[in-house]
Amino acid sequence: MEGASVDMDPELARQLFFEGATLVFLGVPEGSEFGIDCNSWQVGPRFRGVKMVPPGVHFVHYSVKRKDGAASETGPRTGIFLHLEQKEIRLLHWNPQDELMVPAPEEEAEKLREQLTSLDPFLGPYPYESLRCWVSLSSHINKEVIGRLQPVCGNIYAFPEVLPTENMTHTEDRAKHNLPKYDSGCQSYKEGMSRLPLMKQKAGTEIRFSQLPAKLYPENATPAEVTKHSMDLSYALGCLLETNYPGQPLEVLAELQFSFVCFLLGNVYEGFEQWKGLLNLLCRSETFALQQPDLYSEVISILYHQLAQVPTDFFIDIVSQDNFLTSTLQHEALPW
Repeated sequence: MEGASVDMDPELARQLFFEGATLVFLGVPEGSEFGIDCNSWQVGPRFRGVKMVPPGVHFVHYSVKRKDGAASETGPRTGIFLHLEQKEIRLLHWNPQDELMVPAPEEEAEKLREQLTSLDPFLGPYPYESLRCWVSLSSHINKEVIGRLQPVCGNIYAFPEVLPTENMTHTEDRAKHNLPKYDSGCQSYKEGMSRLPLMKQKAGTEIRFSQLPAKLYPENATPAEVTKHSMDLSYALGCLLETNYPGQPLEVLAELQFSFVCFLLGNVYEGFEQWKGLLNLLCRSETFALQQPDLYSEVISILYHQLAQVPTDFFIDIVSQDNFLTSTLQHEALPW
């Protein structure tokens, strides 16, 4: 694992080796990209995992090297949020068929404890110089948050598998929807698009983000109230919190961080959209900000650390060409 930090006092390293958690990854293809938190490396022939991992929440991410691709070509990224205890050993095996890291049973992982010293030369040390950065991005994420937001399948995919909403393999299936035969000519772009099957994400792979309010104002609102609630989104934010975090408004900060990590480190565009939606609600809720100054102090701190990690070309990249941050932050509802 190239680039791992090795400059550490030997006695401290020994203590961290036995007190910290250990992640063992067996069978990862050489040349793949592997990362934990804000760090990533190219996997070498001796790689078996990471040692001296501080207890708490971590985000492991990897991209497998393509068999027939160029030397540096890797597939889409897959990520896993983990919560590790002190001295815990977590073992994962590479599944070449599904191109996934599969967790081993706890008993199998515990059997490695006696072999830990012999595994030492094959384990890269956790880079403690980057720990402050990771903590600033994940300070509100805990074990319960991971259990609530992480997909049921346990993996976060940059490009999840999609399936057709219904089977249309036979001519009669297409006839039910007034669709022409597969081999008939296409007369226009619009017709071509209409022939494509409706797709949905495979069940169990969805990140379980909160549903953002579709309506910004109450039922039967007057025109004046519609205008008011469209300018000050406190009502919509209140609905979101009441539905997903009743009595615990600060919990939304964990989702704000979770979605940002999914986007920044997991390459998940859906994470960017959720982060953007939450930020828009928080920054345009003036009345709510005056009622929750503690929450907004944390929002400002979180946003400060997140923007420090955003690439320098973020504002001119095609993904963010509408400059949503500029317009959103102009509305930021400061409580003082």
